[in-house]
Amino acid sequence: MRLRTTMCGRSTYAKIAGVAALALTALVAPVSPAAYADPGGDQCVSDPNAHVTSVPSPEKFFGFPLGKGQPRTVTTDEIRTYVEAVGRASDRVVTGTIAHSVTGQELPYAIVSSSHHMVPGQLKKIAAQIRSLRDPRSLRPDKAARIAEDGPAIVWIAGNVHGGEKSGADAALRTLYELAGGLSCDVATRNENLVTVIMPTQNPDGRNADRRQNEYGFDLNRDWFARTQPETGGKIEMLREYPAQVFVDAHEMGGRQYFFPPNADPIHHEIAAQPVDWINRIGAANAAGFGYNGACRGAVTTECYFNYATYDMFYMGYGDTVPAAGFGAAGMTFEKGSASAVEDRVQQQFNTQWATTGWAAANRREILDGYYKIWQTAIEQGKAGTLEPNEVVQPTNTVQFPVPDVKVRSYFLLPDRQIGDVRRLVERLRAMDVEVYRLKQEVTVPNADVFGGRTVKNLSVPAGAYWIPMDQPQKHWIQALIAQDPYVPFPYFYDVSSWSNPLLMGVATVSTGDALSPKADAVKGMDGGVVSAAPANGSYSYPMDSAAASELTFRLLGQGVALSRDLATGVVSLPARAVNRGDLDKLARSYGVAVEGRAGDASGTPLRVPDTGLFAGTGVSTTSGSYGEARYVLGERWGLDVKAVTTADVNGNTPAFTERSVLLVPDGSSANGGLTAQGLANLKAWVAAGGTYVGLRNEGTRVARTAGLTSTTEKTKPTGYQVIGSHFRVNVDTASQVALGRPAEDFQFNNGDPILNPSVTGANVLTYPSDGAFWSNGYTTNANALKGSVALVDEPTGAGHAVLFAYNPLFRAYNENGIHLVANALLLPSSKTSSDTEAARTLAATPAGKVEALRADAAKASPADDLAGEWRPIVIQVADADAGRAEAVVRTYTDTARTASADGSSYITIPNPEGLAADEHPFLRDMVHDLNGAGIPLRSVVG
Repeated sequence: MRLRTTMCGRSTYAKIAGVAALALTALVAPVSPAAYADPGGDQCVSDPNAHVTSVPSPEKFFGFPLGKGQPRTVTTDEIRTYVEAVGRASDRVVTGTIAHSVTGQELPYAIVSSSHHMVPGQLKKIAAQIRSLRDPRSLRPDKAARIAEDGPAIVWIAGNVHGGEKSGADAALRTLYELAGGLSCDVATRNENLVTVIMPTQNPDGRNADRRQNEYGFDLNRDWFARTQPETGGKIEMLREYPAQVFVDAHEMGGRQYFFPPNADPIHHEIAAQPVDWINRIGAANAAGFGYNGACRGAVTTECYFNYATYDMFYMGYGDTVPAAGFGAAGMTFEKGSASAVEDRVQQQFNTQWATTGWAAANRREILDGYYKIWQTAIEQGKAGTLEPNEVVQPTNTVQFPVPDVKVRSYFLLPDRQIGDVRRLVERLRAMDVEVYRLKQEVTVPNADVFGGRTVKNLSVPAGAYWIPMDQPQKHWIQALIAQDPYVPFPYFYDVSSWSNPLLMGVATVSTGDALSPKADAVKGMDGGVVSAAPANGSYSYPMDSAAASELTFRLLGQGVALSRDLATGVVSLPARAVNRGDLDKLARSYGVAVEGRAGDASGTPLRVPDTGLFAGTGVSTTSGSYGEARYVLGERWGLDVKAVTTADVNGNTPAFTERSVLLVPDGSSANGGLTAQGLANLKAWVAAGGTYVGLRNEGTRVARTAGLTSTTEKTKPTGYQVIGSHFRVNVDTASQVALGRPAEDFQFNNGDPILNPSVTGANVLTYPSDGAFWSNGYTTNANALKGSVALVDEPTGAGHAVLFAYNPLFRAYNENGIHLVANALLLPSSKTSSDTEAARTLAATPAGKVEALRADAAKASPADDLAGEWRPIVIQVADADAGRAEAVVRTYTDTARTASADGSSYITIPNPEGLAADEHPFLRDMVHDLNGAGIPLRSVVG
């Protein structure tokens, strides 16, 4: 028979250090008995160690405790079986599976609260009430006040999003045990005031492999807005069902210290004031309780943790920013140094989880009142067209870049091209509860801001365009996700500085501050599919002008459907008899692609499934980054049977290489991929025989140059040059088959990529304007160095092509216009069957000896030794007057740094040949901490 828990009164909760904080519980300090009975009449107890005996303790279940005395971390299977065991044993707990990983492993969850909250129907009612707070248009203030008075708040505890960072998951299991089985009044208070959703591991594949990334090599803490990976999608769907007011994302980092908020600047301006306030106060609560129970073994409390430095709240792909901007939660990253012993890591993670739930329980009503006001304010701001201002939280910082005084009342996604990707963006927004409408008739916009920095008076937006009004609850998320500039307040970057979804997709977009009321219908689902039937001897066609249409193309090819493509228009056609109309309609609808039936025959150049090799050479990780992105897009999305091609395969000219029709070389740090002189000659001969070489970013373009496949050269980046994940306008050579379906002007994502001088022997497919059309967003300095340079080149050689991207078009699998261009490259016919490209004509008109000389000179211009350390360098910017002190600090970590000065700033550059991100780097966080501790003002940090 299960024991019933006891619910203590909310008024018994303690206040610590002048802030509403945790009651330092029996797990941290003794509690007093409470004279409060729950509805069942049972009393809570003063014994801090009293637990329901039927709920298995971690020590009994695993054979060791979680926290003090813990010898090892638990396994993924142990996590799953323990969550299930506690769920069976406690009437305070409901368990289930949030999602499945890439390899099919379960992501288990437990929801824990007072047993009377968990009776059938009551938990759903609580979740529905919280969801209702998110839409003040349909919930009166008095009803919202009653929910805040009577109902619990929802807290999420999530761990292990990075597979090798394991202690947060173990601590979450201990938190689950205490909430599910504890009988103290402190536990009862939490359960009465909160519904706690516990997701121990967000990345079981990575945990099993002791690897940061998931099975496809994706950093799941960068995937939140795009939701490319199954682990992310399931998590967000459950968050929509149980919206968090507090969200803990537990990580590990280098060293031995612990980080919890307040965060580093910058904070995205559209994160509402309430979550920022809650985050900072939870930080104070964590600090108040951090020294208890051995959390700072052998050290002064304040030496064990730090705040502010390193971890910002800017990029909308994190497990703190998306809960904050998209769900109005106090989204928080907690980081514990992995150099500490397992027991210390788990104990400290538990302490912060317990302190956070304690603060949330103590401030439940204030939180729920504030939660309702977040959405009220969002609607009011949207109606007025007001954007939130920029702010900083670090005491030594000031806002350097204010949000401009502009009004935004509406966004319009234009339907004139790339309709598949337009509809994908609409569905991405709707999947975060954004209300999107489709215009029933044309509307005139008096003052239109066209993405790319242009303005138009009295712009006609056609019927069929998608309208996103800002006077809705998700105003903050809309602005955070699709605005053409994120308006960084302070130049410190833990990640990229722009992720504008319309620019990533190349979707034509307009914003306006005008008050408009167009005639429009709410979008209820994905449009697309077969829009007209074809006769039995007719055909179907669609423009392959988007990533969505590209995916449809590869899926049809994979089913054995005969496809042809018009090499002038990019339109794909197929015989009507080759497909079942219903099947085609279903498939096309899933991609949002409109397919037209017609009486004529299919026409154009036949398309073939590319036999694609993925280069796994020197400097490329096959479980992360560019290689993983390529494996995911080509293999999972497109269904291609991608085969690994090693350095030895190319050097030895083995069938594993020579039998491929395409070789994709991902980004990496090597200039030659480890290829010998013979291997480079083999590669060039393979291209000349009709192969398509697709090279991405550094390694992809440099290997091609070393092999004599291109006449592009790299331009030295000027001192002070910084491009932090920003978008640029590019001119498109629409005559190139690589650019089929792209507009004459497009946008390209640049993340500190190499600067390439144009080719003189091939087609410069994407070039940065050299005139007044040059435009960028995000954070850049000295970006004029890009003017006139090239972002994409198509270099014919013999019957084949080398298609070279100066950037990574597959970056995080959310750069749809880049993905479309890669699809075009993979489907290129060889020059044996098509010689009508401008590049082929240029090459044919140039004497062969001159071509060889030009490409040989290009190879000599970029020696491998000069470039190997420049993949993703770390750059610290300080005033010239502070350079000496900064260099002294940096020298305590590395002797590889070099310093250059420009315009009053000194730039200390540290090679990073493995391309490690800031949170993967072995000393970047500690070095920045020491620079701050030395009182050296940092003008920017890029890493």
